[in-house]
Amino acid sequence: MLDHAPFPDNSPTLQDARVLLERVWGHKDFRGLQSRVIEQVLQGRNTLAVLPTGGGKSVCYQIPAILRPGVGLVVSPLIALMTDQVEALKQQGVAAARLDSGMTPDERSAVWRAARNGNLDL
Repeated sequence: MLDHAPFPDNSPTLQDARVLLERVWGHKDFRGLQSRVIEQVLQGRNTLAVLPTGGGKSVCYQIPAILRPGVGLVVSPLIALMTDQVEALKQQGVAAARLDSGMTPDERSAVWRAARNGNLDL
């Protein structure tokens, strides 16, 4: 699990997001509109971002979910994509889980328990 850096005012910055981007994903900087979207989300603003396929939407919600307190909840009909993303995040030390119809009741219970106990970022 990634260690959460303490933020003096509990508000992570875009620079904190860049550090995380490099540490987890290996990229030096954001591309396109990612930085603007992430900055808005980090500031707690309601944000609607419409980006093309391959435009890096996932990073726009994953990074704030890791940096901000609580759990980031993503609702998606794309089970295979979510499975791949969750597995990749877990390999990088991110506390991530998925919840879908293909899971056993025990697997679903474990995810709910982790969420209730505050053990998930995403």
